[in-house]
Amino acid sequence: MTGLNHITVSFSARFSGKSPGRMLVCMLVLWLGLAAHTAIAQTMPRPAGLEPGIAFWQRVFAEVTTDQALAHDKRHLGIVYEKVDLPPSASASKRRRIFKSVRGRYSGILNTLADGKRSQLTATEARVLSLWPENVSNAELRRAAGNIRMQQGLADRFHAGLVRSGQWQDFIREKLAEAGVPESLSALPHVESSFNPKARSNVGASGMWQFTRSTGRRFMQIDYVVDERRDPYLSSEAAAKLLQYNYSILKSWPLAITAYNHGVAGMRRAVKRVGTEDIDVIIEKYTGRAFGFASRNFYVAFLAALEVEQNAEQHFGPVQRMQPQQDLVVTMPDYMPLQALGAALGVTSDQLGSWNPALMPAVLNGSKYVPKGFRLRVPKSVVQQPVSRLIASIPAAQRYADQTPDMFHKVERGDSLSVIAARYRTSVSELVALNGLRSRHRIRAGQVLRLPYSGPSAPLPADASQYIVRRGDTLGEIARRAGVSETELMAYNSLSNRNRIYVGQVLQLGGQTVADKPAAPIVVVDREQPVAPVVVAGSGEDSLPMALPAVIVEAAEDQQQAFVGQSAEPAVQVVQPAALLADPSDYLVADDGSIEVQAEETLGHYADWLGVKTQRLRDWNGYSFRRPVVIGHRIKLKFGEVSRELFVQRRLAHHR
Repeated sequence: MTGLNHITVSFSARFSGKSPGRMLVCMLVLWLGLAAHTAIAQTMPRPAGLEPGIAFWQRVFAEVTTDQALAHDKRHLGIVYEKVDLPPSASASKRRRIFKSVRGRYSGILNTLADGKRSQLTATEARVLSLWPENVSNAELRRAAGNIRMQQGLADRFHAGLVRSGQWQDFIREKLAEAGVPESLSALPHVESSFNPKARSNVGASGMWQFTRSTGRRFMQIDYVVDERRDPYLSSEAAAKLLQYNYSILKSWPLAITAYNHGVAGMRRAVKRVGTEDIDVIIEKYTGRAFGFASRNFYVAFLAALEVEQNAEQHFGPVQRMQPQQDLVVTMPDYMPLQALGAALGVTSDQLGSWNPALMPAVLNGSKYVPKGFRLRVPKSVVQQPVSRLIASIPAAQRYADQTPDMFHKVERGDSLSVIAARYRTSVSELVALNGLRSRHRIRAGQVLRLPYSGPSAPLPADASQYIVRRGDTLGEIARRAGVSETELMAYNSLSNRNRIYVGQVLQLGGQTVADKPAAPIVVVDREQPVAPVVVAGSGEDSLPMALPAVIVEAAEDQQQAFVGQSAEPAVQVVQPAALLADPSDYLVADDGSIEVQAEETLGHYADWLGVKTQRLRDWNGYSFRRPVVIGHRIKLKFGEVSRELFVQRRLAHHR
């Protein structure tokens, strides 16, 4: 009996013979219930062809632990060859060896069967053959020999995620409802991270909702000061917006959910290629290059996770979910040190950091302030007064109109992190954290490293050759920090008035000639917004990050900003590309029409700036499809649609 038939029979049996008014009310209640049931069925279809996959993922989420794995066919999830027990203390390399051995064993069996062997089978061969339909062809078995996959279990993590989810589920459902997203999608973090806000994938996706940097920046602040992907509340708001956006384009929740993993453009391409919006047909037939195992199984895994969550006690017994934390949230009125906030609230900086996981190490260690406009979250139980009143009590000396400026070091041949750390009176671990380095042993010549800022009066490095004026600077203060006299500094820069310097002005700190200047100048950049770390172009989000400072161009008299590449009034000093001293990157086009690849650039960017198709760029440079550009390499361009000057302007505008 279906759910709907059961409701109808129960209604008829219970209310036969009742008054017409009572019957009318009950019929209305029944109609609303049927409408809700129908709406769920429409928004979250569950075609019969998906059932084997749903059953497979239910086993993964509710039966098989992380110390076990399923050997299965990656296209036919209903075919599971074996559940393998793994040593609890086994290293990742040992587990890989075990997986390789299991795959090899079943690949050999399937190849034997594919050769036509159907009699005198061993018990294992007979069992493997019985998993397939009776009329399975030798060709299908041959393909299956190359489609064996190992799926590690997640039952223990899923249970831990159920416990954690109690802290945020109510909030998530509220935000989904506000965005017009079905409440059932609150189960999606089970698939993405097991509700772990600290989760990070090997391709750079981060947080409970596993946003990549590029997608996350559409909805959140993500840089080296604040990464809102790490905050379960802020990232949940972003996830609701992304899911609503996906649905607004695709008009189908199965497609919108799959697009959370594969992208809207990818799903539109799948629909066009297969000729249908039916998710089961797309899963079975679409063979796009990027439509791999994760994308193909994303919707199926979501349905399985939803089923396990809704029947959690059946799978795990009683589950004690954590209770939501009652928090007070205040928007920061100024830039302030975390330590000052902690002192005012009567808590430690570590506690504030744990309650506000979006704050990055640069804020936690005091190099950067908690940004103005940041929504600071404090448990209601730890403060006895309104948080806004306590923050208002912080003295003016601890409040700032601007973020601390950035300092950078360009790595020279022979540099090591320990040498750089000693030079700038910091630690290797702090440099690793500040720059998002994956290894303390991997830096390269030409790489730009962000340095911790130690206050407005910090002495400049001994070999600093230039300084970019920031807001609040005086010539005397700059001279003192550079270790020269004010008179010398004026002479080095041909200044006639000690009171006439302006934000963005580049000052020479010594009397060297160009040839005598250090090869890797250290500069200080003043910015309203922090510089976001960027990655090696086309190589994935887990690449070594590089800092890319912006160019500041301001008027000497009225301090009105103008962007490089835009028209400006004569009073504005426009810094030409050759003089971008705040940025060591080379953005110019060489005489032979080539350029040096810089961070956060792809062939797609160059094609847009040139007004040509990306394939033409590949043809000019002999690049195969999907071959990435590499920072520091040179590629050839041709200027027919746009001039060199316009190309450079567009390039600079992108990096601004």
